[in-house]
Amino acid sequence: MGKKRVMVPAKELELSTVKYEKETIQAPHLTGSILKLFVRIIEIPIIGSLIISFMKKENNMVEMLQNTEIPEKPMFKPEFPPQVRNLADCLCDIKPEAEPSVVIVDEEGKPTDRVESALKCLPHYDPASCWSGDTLPSFRYWKIRDFAYAYLSKLVTPSKIAEQIITLVEGCKYHKAPTPLLISFDAEDIRKQAAASTQRFKEGNPLSILDGIFMAIKDDIDCCPHPTKGASTWMHEVRSVEKDAVSVSRLRSCGVIFIGKANMHEFGMGTTGNNPNYGTTRNPYAHERYTGGSSSGPAAIVASGLCSAALGTDGGGSIRIPSSLCGVVGLKTTYGRTNMGGTKFIVFAMIYLRRSLCGSGTVEIAGPIASTVEDVILVYAAILGSSPEDRISLKPSPPCLPILSSLENVNILGSLQLGKYTEWFNDVHSTDISDVCEDVLNLLSKSHGCKTIEIVIPELHEMRIAHLVSIGSESLCSLNPDIEDGKGVKLNCDTRTCMALFRTFTASDYVAAQCLRRRIMHYHMEIFKKVDVIVTPTTGMTAPKIPPSALETGESNMQVSGYLMRFILAANLLGLPAITVPVGYDKQGLPIGLQLIGRPWGEATILRLASVIEELCAESRRKPASFHDLLKTK
Repeated sequence: MGKKRVMVPAKELELSTVKYEKETIQAPHLTGSILKLFVRIIEIPIIGSLIISFMKKENNMVEMLQNTEIPEKPMFKPEFPPQVRNLADCLCDIKPEAEPSVVIVDEEGKPTDRVESALKCLPHYDPASCWSGDTLPSFRYWKIRDFAYAYLSKLVTPSKIAEQIITLVEGCKYHKAPTPLLISFDAEDIRKQAAASTQRFKEGNPLSILDGIFMAIKDDIDCCPHPTKGASTWMHEVRSVEKDAVSVSRLRSCGVIFIGKANMHEFGMGTTGNNPNYGTTRNPYAHERYTGGSSSGPAAIVASGLCSAALGTDGGGSIRIPSSLCGVVGLKTTYGRTNMGGTKFIVFAMIYLRRSLCGSGTVEIAGPIASTVEDVILVYAAILGSSPEDRISLKPSPPCLPILSSLENVNILGSLQLGKYTEWFNDVHSTDISDVCEDVLNLLSKSHGCKTIEIVIPELHEMRIAHLVSIGSESLCSLNPDIEDGKGVKLNCDTRTCMALFRTFTASDYVAAQCLRRRIMHYHMEIFKKVDVIVTPTTGMTAPKIPPSALETGESNMQVSGYLMRFILAANLLGLPAITVPVGYDKQGLPIGLQLIGRPWGEATILRLASVIEELCAESRRKPASFHDLLKTK
């Protein structure tokens, strides 16, 4: 073994010495029988370990985790220092004032009260501009407020919308190719929920603006009466669902109607949404292409107009990647902002009546996917609220919502400083992506005075490794007891490939990854002293094609995963809030998303900016090839 590499302490690193290195992933692209054979080989003791060790060395993982001396102490979950807006405040130890033009909401209060506060933050709603007149756009997504207006005006009832959805879902054979959107679906349960909502509107007592709004729930979040399978074939056999997840319970208290459990990449261990168990969900813009994952079903359901919103989880871009590829909005909240009770890492760990590191997770959150920013805000207001444990350990700032109707909005936007790491920003599969995103930044500057500042983010390769080891170790911790109990052979091939890699991570690898987490947190907190938001494309490529051979056996394509996750991981490893908003299309007509990464607890800032970006790009929004108009008026 050669001499260990010694890293300079993060606080002493000279940014002028940082050089951007393009990501190169050394791994075979496998599908079909070749993938099956590869999985069998890497699961053979000794031989499999040797193959994976070789691949780890080829990708510089061994050098980073085992042959490098990292001076920082480990950070086993995100730790957020006091937030300051600039270096002067930091040096003077001045606590910055709260962001102007926001409403602080009570995270311990009623979800309906928070939703009402959120509703008051939105711009004025003019029914005439949405329902009549010659200026109606050729295509638009119906918003939550459109459905509420239709219900209150007796143009339609939740029960009538429910019948449309049931007909569409049953007509496309929801659990079979080519459009397997849902894993679990109960028509009578939907009718029961819709009838209750219809009665409330008849009596003039809707619970909130969300009453009668239809949502899908990703299959790693508990939602009664449906089983939670994680899109596997067996998880429901070893675990029953006894109550709603916390986020689902909060939405249900607001009157939301749940249509079922949405498809996903098995156990969230993939970026494409491929799933041979239930069929691979197709992109509404191009059925021969992936939706992105792992929240594939939720994003496709929203993009196709079947639901106003959906609930997903995001441990490595699983909300933002499919939202970007399907042309909708996806919010990844600050780590700890939402209570994760009843979601994947929690529920899988609790099978064994114990709470472990993976039982709480350190990279994943539950968050909303919707067709518009205002709908994301309404759903976010309902589900936000930290767990008691996170309130103690993380000390979250009070949750705020941006007042989008305020006259101050223009002045606030003009003061925003956007950080852009140009070499990273431009490292994409097609220049269509970077060009479209750059055009949006220019529009922001021209129309609102937002200033873009060049930044440098060191050690992006180290960040990718730290995230992989963190999420991989936590996933293994959750699933390994069942794998040892014989369930491993029932996993998809790409999931088994991931688990084989995760089993090679050692305790020292995990500690090294957490030391890297502290370094990378330092770099980002220094950047946020100079800028308010970091801007990137959401993904490094648009929706990839689905190889026909991947439909039956799955697919392992680390190059595609690298492109899809290129700009994603800081928000997960460091727990930062991030949002993707659709901004245009490539030459093939596939959606492109722009990602905004904010300070810890800075959801209000990125939501405000996302709303403006959405408005700037509204006229260019295109109708997906697969779209259902539930409020069609003609």
